[in-house]
Amino acid sequence: MSTTDTASSHRASRTWPLTKLGQLIRLVRESHAQPLTGTPQRAIPVATDELGITFIGHSSFLLQIVGQNILIDPVFSTRLVVLRRQRRPGVRIDALPPIDLVLIPHARMDHLNLPSLRRIVRHNRRLGAPAPNAIVPTGVDDLLRRIPFAAIHTLNWWQSIDLEAGLRITMTPCQHWGARMFSDTHRHFGGYAITPIESGEPTGLTVYHSGDTAYFPGFHEIRKRLHPDLALLPIGAYYPDSYRSVHTSPEEAVRAFLDLGASLMVPMHYGTFRLGREPMEEPLLRLAAEAVRLHLEDRIRTVAEGETLRIPADYAPSGPGIAHHVSR
Repeated sequence: MSTTDTASSHRASRTWPLTKLGQLIRLVRESHAQPLTGTPQRAIPVATDELGITFIGHSSFLLQIVGQNILIDPVFSTRLVVLRRQRRPGVRIDALPPIDLVLIPHARMDHLNLPSLRRIVRHNRRLGAPAPNAIVPTGVDDLLRRIPFAAIHTLNWWQSIDLEAGLRITMTPCQHWGARMFSDTHRHFGGYAITPIESGEPTGLTVYHSGDTAYFPGFHEIRKRLHPDLALLPIGAYYPDSYRSVHTSPEEAVRAFLDLGASLMVPMHYGTFRLGREPMEEPLLRLAAEAVRLHLEDRIRTVAEGETLRIPADYAPSGPGIAHHVSR
């Protein structure tokens, strides 16, 4: 490397933290510019033989499946240190049923939110219910040791755990990163597939939550191994283009949905926190345009915060597609 190249590299290494700090300051300022919007709802209970998917906001969902209440990627806090959310959670914690299980995809503060997790455990206690279990990627469990979950399980990619309630939870690969801050890169990350089982065999619809991810060839492998029926996929924080090394654009999310071979897609990771530079309303507009272009309007369902999609007990995988059986 020439002397000039070395000097340029040193200047870049010195200015990079300042550039990132400037971007963060701008995002924080913009996050406080407008009042919070959105009105929380009460979670709609579904029958034990139904499947219910309630969108809470960002990448957070309440999943009601085989009589179990699962929170995936739960973030209810108004602020992440200094960054403020733009829309209220679709459901307040005190309006939730008792939670049986919490799934956390990685350690970033907009996904592993310690105040939310403490409040979830306290909520169960107030309802007279046992503390929930938690499943996290390998290397993340130490962050939860002061939260009194009933048990904390760790998984790597493709590892599964079968729960007594009749569910198999499988951690899936993704293209992202797992550090909570900067140097703790030992922390793993991933998505989840949730599958009802009986006597060790799949018996119902598999719900797939990708976690944060860029588009990558692994979606084909997830299809081959797990055959997801419903896919919860991220569509925001894709601009500038460099962000797409760890996030998907709306068009890439649709491509991932087709790779997965799922019957229904529900978008997530948009509209709650200012994480990318695209306009807040743009991801849904681009997703709708791509759905029209590919004639997928009946298979891509945008769910407002607090709304619940219900898959009835009479759904048969060999019959009409899931989209025709979904109600709100």
